[in-house]
Amino acid sequence: MTSKEIRQKFLDFFASKNHTIVDSAPMVVKDDPTLMFNNAGMNQFKDIFLGNSTPKDVRVANSQKCLRVSGKHNDLEEVGVDTYHHTMFEMLGNWSFGDYFKKESIEWAWELLTAVYGLDKDRLYITVFKGDNEDGTEKDQEAYDIWRSIIPDEHILACDKKDNFWEMGDTGPCGPCSEIHIDLRTDAERIKVPGTELVNMDHPQVIEIWNLVFMQ
Repeated sequence: MTSKEIRQKFLDFFASKNHTIVDSAPMVVKDDPTLMFNNAGMNQFKDIFLGNSTPKDVRVANSQKCLRVSGKHNDLEEVGVDTYHHTMFEMLGNWSFGDYFKKESIEWAWELLTAVYGLDKDRLYITVFKGDNEDGTEKDQEAYDIWRSIIPDEHILACDKKDNFWEMGDTGPCGPCSEIHIDLRTDAERIKVPGTELVNMDHPQVIEIWNLVFMQ
């Protein structure tokens, strides 16, 4: 499947879920002195997340052209070192502005990956936020329970704030997240070492393919 086909299937899928498809914002950011380049799919919705504007639609999906060469998300030094960092790429995203939340986000992500893209369920692993005693944030039990209704417990890992808590900045919107990882190794390699031991371990063939962010 080509990148163009992947993008189109994503947009078609969320259009069928009553999402408005919006165009990519320009790669060079306009009217925002805090950011030189768009480096994530959420950038064009920044004012909505900060409460400075009202969304025209409560369900949106997009394919955002991104450039990560500065700021918090600077991937320049990683390009060519591993198999999955890039400086210029398109980031697919679906967004809910006060409409649906964890249940729909999780179920639709799973449906798209397995039913539409046809990925092997046995090769997919999920991470959820395990909580943090230091700052008093709780485990994302809601997301964990939803995932347990979809996949076996052994494919779900509870991870720390570094990997499973999203923050816009030092202040502002934030919340736990669930990542979906895929194990692309051979069957023989997977028998020797289970995928659970390689998630979030920078393995070139066990990589994150989706991050479900739950701002709360």
